Amino acid sequence: MKSLLRRREFSLFIAIGLLVALISARFPGFAAPANLGSIFNDTANLIILALGEMVVIATRSIDLSMAANLAFSGMVIAMINAAHPQVPVLLLILASALVGLALGAFNGILIWKLRIPSIVVTLGTLTIYRGAVFIISGGAWVNSDQMSAGFIGFERSSLLGIPTLSWFAIGAVAFFLFLTTLTPLGRSFFAVGGNPDASVYAGIDVGRTTFLAFCLAGLASGLCGYLWISRYAIASVEVANGYELTIIAACVIGGVSIAGGVGSVIGALLGAIFLGVISNALPVINISPFWQMAISGVAILLAIVVNARSERSKGRIILRKAEIA
Repeated sequence: MKSLLRRREFSLFIAIGLLVALISARFPGFAAPANLGSIFNDTANLIILALGEMVVIATRSIDLSMAANLAFSGMVIAMINAAHPQVPVLLLILASALVGLALGAFNGILIWKLRIPSIVVTLGTLTIYRGAVFIISGGAWVNSDQMSAGFIGFERSSLLGIPTLSWFAIGAVAFFLFLTTLTPLGRSFFAVGGNPDASVYAGIDVGRTTFLAFCLAGLASGLCGYLWISRYAIASVEVANGYELTIIAACVIGGVSIAGGVGSVIGALLGAIFLGVISNALPVINISPFWQMAISGVAILLAIVVNARSERSKGRIILRKAEIA
């Protein structure tokens, strides 16, 4: 499986390079380091969200409520900031992450304890969380003039020449790499998705592992609640509306199998960057950004076909002997 993933990641890396080169042939400034850094910064939220979704999909589940979770978490801390601008930004970031964690845990509990399919649960909570945004805000927006300068400016600052928002994405990649490669929990996510029955015999609590995956997805959503709202300086019920497709597209394009058990952090990262390059390229080549949804849908279908063919031809290693022992 590792060799398959490496080939998939390498192919995706080459595809991104060719895409950038193709656009740069017509618009040379597109490949400038400053512009590529800007593209990464623009994609930072998607990277974090895709990593959270990756661990959920790895367990043979799916979370359709991440964007709604983001909108609710962002509205909560935007309203707190508007009412109490003296609250430190770091405390607001923590609060946003914890709100997202709580919503993710709610999803996980329903799936774990009531054994309801994840697609049903998260489709329901997607609507609930969107409705909750409207209820707590009364349908009103929180605009930039109601937000403190520190709230908006924190992620726009830079460290070592790299924007703070990009550092959040880099930190998320490092965290998920550590989690999925060096911890039993991270390996359990893929074992559960690969074969839940074998995982039970290996001593893995399938329900608890799935619950923790949804907690991580909620935590990522909550963190992006602050990052999204402060970046665009507006909080409303429409924030990140329909972004669920983009998050899932980033995972699937990156080689994360919808059937569970297959995927990697680097793959999800490259999938997000691939979509980020497309998103930034469309205006440059005078194509409406509304085409991005259609392109994402086509990319999902193609990626699923490639994933399915690869898994049929190569097979899937569910558990290594070391993990069973």
